[in-house]
Amino acid sequence: MEGLRGLLREGGTKRREAVEQLVKSSGGTLEAFYYAYGGDDFFIIVDLPDSVTTTAISLAVHTTGAVTFKTIVLITPEEVDAAVKKSVSYRPPGQ
Repeated sequence: MEGLRGLLREGGTKRREAVEQLVKSSGGTLEAFYYAYGGDDFFIIVDLPDSVTTTAISLAVHTTGAVTFKTIVLITPEEVDAAVKKSVSYRPPGQ
């Protein structure tokens, strides 16, 4: 709720600027920032250096309690190509 109050006070572009500053200061780039109707209020696509940086940002933002979000890692087609060529050993439960 506090996040929405801040949005009403500062406006949408100020929030995008704050997110962009956070991402840039972490060595990343803000690729897209959109507000949305419905259950999810916004969608943000960022390119960050690594999972450790992503986790650090997530922890910093979540601990404020002002915003809740989930992180979805996007995978390139080339990464999928590499994954299908990788052999792994797996035994389904009960077998």
